[in-house]
Amino acid sequence: MIWLVPLGAILFLGSGLALAYVIGAAAILAFIATEHSRFLAVMPQKIFSNISVFSLLAMPLFILTGEVMNRGGATRALINFSMALIGRLPGGLGHVNVMTSVFFAGISGSAVADAAALSNTLVPAMREKGYSGAYAGALTAASSIIGPIVPPSIILIFYGALMQTSVAALFVAGILPGLVLALALFAVNALYAWREGHPRVAKGESPPLLPALGTALPALCLPVIIVGGIVFGWMTPTEAAAVAVIASGLVAWFYDGLAPHDIWESLSRTAVLTGSIFMILCAVSAFGYLAGLQQIPQMLAALVTRLGLSPVEYLIMMNVVFILAGMVLDVTVALALLVPLLAPVALANGADPVHLGIVICFNLSIGLVSPPLGGSLLIVSTVTGVRYWELARKVIPFVIVEIAVLALLVAAPAISLALPRAMGLWH
Repeated sequence: MIWLVPLGAILFLGSGLALAYVIGAAAILAFIATEHSRFLAVMPQKIFSNISVFSLLAMPLFILTGEVMNRGGATRALINFSMALIGRLPGGLGHVNVMTSVFFAGISGSAVADAAALSNTLVPAMREKGYSGAYAGALTAASSIIGPIVPPSIILIFYGALMQTSVAALFVAGILPGLVLALALFAVNALYAWREGHPRVAKGESPPLLPALGTALPALCLPVIIVGGIVFGWMTPTEAAAVAVIASGLVAWFYDGLAPHDIWESLSRTAVLTGSIFMILCAVSAFGYLAGLQQIPQMLAALVTRLGLSPVEYLIMMNVVFILAGMVLDVTVALALLVPLLAPVALANGADPVHLGIVICFNLSIGLVSPPLGGSLLIVSTVTGVRYWELARKVIPFVIVEIAVLALLVAAPAISLALPRAMGLWH
């Protein structure tokens, strides 16, 4: 009877039902098929215990911060500062694209928000300077995944809540991997600039450095406030998120200000995103409950022991699974479905939970720019008008480089753990 579960899930998906409902319905069917329906009475209590996590409060607040900053004029200030800093290099606008993603990542924490903002601004500018639309879009999508790696990352908060891992340590651990990824993308863009003759920003088109820095300084201060407050122990991540909302409003006022409809759209968008994430989390909690009843994590651990997999070999196998899942599943869904099943086995084999969190979140973020269902690719294609599969072909070299960076992070845990340990946030 268990075969009815995947069949039902496929039928529900084909009907156009929302993903949270599909997962929830499949979970109920699974309880019935495995003759555990008597445990459904306890389901509401289990669900609420899983989502009643203090660190999850930071998620809607950081989403709201990104929405306010995106509508308040910070994006243009960050682009101008990036142009003043590195726009004169060959392939200058490509480098500006990557650097702006680094700055914007420290504000939004979302790859999709980054991709949408830069697709509206930098991609048209790159086209005017002779870059192909497909290359400009591919670079924008590839650099957007810096957002979920560096603080304040929404998916790191989500992982921390799922695995009861310090969000502060995860935030700090993501800084160096995010910068390593940025350096790798700079190198790829420089190679394309040399091979295809991409231009540098003309001297008169690049704003003076000091005025550009002065204008961008309020936006640049926001990630410093967030990370600094957490690192020095002045604020928890949730308190930092609340401060970030207030600071983002002040920064938006410093730039273009926020019209009443901008405030309303920011709040509405935050409510929709938060609601959808929590609905998925509730639905997946049902599967997690069933997995515990069926002792699936213990069965996986026994299988790993029988196969004789070393900790590194198991981590490599996990990464393959997550890469494949990231190509077809939403990041939040993949995290909620797979982490409770696969991560405990890795931890039992000696993996560090903070390092594991960075690797998993980096891995799933690559799925955002991987066909067939890359979320950032879909956003960039929609905003820029570049055909999706043309964009997908152009992004493949960037995806290969990002997988190479992932392999480096797996092989060298110190890249992720050096800063948290140095700052006393992790042992």
